[in-house]
Amino acid sequence: MKLYGVTGWKNCGKTGLMERLVAEITARGFKVSTVKHAHHTFDVDQPGRDSYRHRTAGASEVLLVSGKRWALMHELREEAEPSLAELLTKLSDVDLVLVEGYKREPHPKIEAHRAAAGQALIAPNDASIRAVASDQPASAHADLQRPIFDLNDHAAIATFILTETGLTQDAAETA
Repeated sequence: MKLYGVTGWKNCGKTGLMERLVAEITARGFKVSTVKHAHHTFDVDQPGRDSYRHRTAGASEVLLVSGKRWALMHELREEAEPSLAELLTKLSDVDLVLVEGYKREPHPKIEAHRAAAGQALIAPNDASIRAVASDQPASAHADLQRPIFDLNDHAAIATFILTETGLTQDAAETA
């Protein structure tokens, strides 16, 4: 399983880029899973639903299953947040795992950047960021000495990631 990240500051286009990359890379025949790190409390369940009631009653894990999908919810209940490495062991085997967030982890990443967000690039101080996807022209980041992609050129970014990870179109066609 190969791993590649999309990182950047809030409102810089990470989720949109992830969405387009998943669509592009799966269209090329690869199996892709994603991991999204949230810095805030979130809930995938709804108050009043049976699974929510099980969880709030104290269940450590609730496995919700239908004919279309299944979801495993795990309550940390004062446990430490698991590491990215630990979480990856819970995924089924795929060709590529795209990770959104996890800025401080050492896996290779592409930084999403929008000038309007008003944040400086992370890349100059982070060697794990291998390229930048920006809404500014490459000339605006000329001193970076890393590949600069148009934030909306998901095909070129996907090709870059597949090349970086050693995955090729031929591999997908023979899989």
